[in-house]
Amino acid sequence: MELEVRLQVYEGPLDLLLHLIDKNKINIYDINIVEITSQYLEYVSLMRQHDLEVVSEFMVMAATLLDIKAKMLLPKEVNEEGEEIDPRQELVEQLLEYKMYKYASYELRDRYSYAETAFFRKQELPEEVKKYEAPVDLEALLDGVTLRKLNDVFKDVMKRKEDKIDPIRSKFGQIEREEVSLTEKMDFIIARLKSTHTVRFFSLLDSEQSKMHTIMSFLAVLELMKEGKIVIVQENIFDDIVIEAA
Repeated sequence: MELEVRLQVYEGPLDLLLHLIDKNKINIYDINIVEITSQYLEYVSLMRQHDLEVVSEFMVMAATLLDIKAKMLLPKEVNEEGEEIDPRQELVEQLLEYKMYKYASYELRDRYSYAETAFFRKQELPEEVKKYEAPVDLEALLDGVTLRKLNDVFKDVMKRKEDKIDPIRSKFGQIEREEVSLTEKMDFIIARLKSTHTVRFFSLLDSEQSKMHTIMSFLAVLELMKEGKIVIVQENIFDDIVIEAA
């Protein structure tokens, strides 16, 4: 009756080496090359009889172990600093790195298995709760910001607008008065905040096409502050004011 031998499957030569080290309770930093090499070659010999397709990778490690074993029998080599070179050092580093990634894969596998057992309920809030808006504290909202500061900023913007006017071309023709909606300006600022999260006061007013648009944008900022929909921040005096959604 023929004896059937079943070999344990290993993911690679480093996986087999770790198994032998753990099995023999050997310190990974002080590997007994003679013992490990002997057991490794014995396993590879059995593997060659059953599966020649995967044995090549293990044979490369076998050659590496034999090379290290030979170097261990020779006099110790010394580096430029006068320290002895351990032929096993590179192999130990490979084993430690492989062991770290292997245990990390176990951790990820366990977390994945745990995640499959977790279910989250869809959020269901009453309409009253969704519509609730926290009361706005105007004193806290306007802390550090005074009308004088806003007036100074407004005057500075208006002066910059005047500097942009061409003294010759501005006299050509007659510009008709255009209707500007405060609500539209407020909606425009809110839309800008949704896309960019923050808007600088100067850049907001500089983008306007006329003095009336600039005035309405300024009033829209004040109205949005009053309603508690925006917050303005100015780090230092005369600095640009940053507008943020409340």
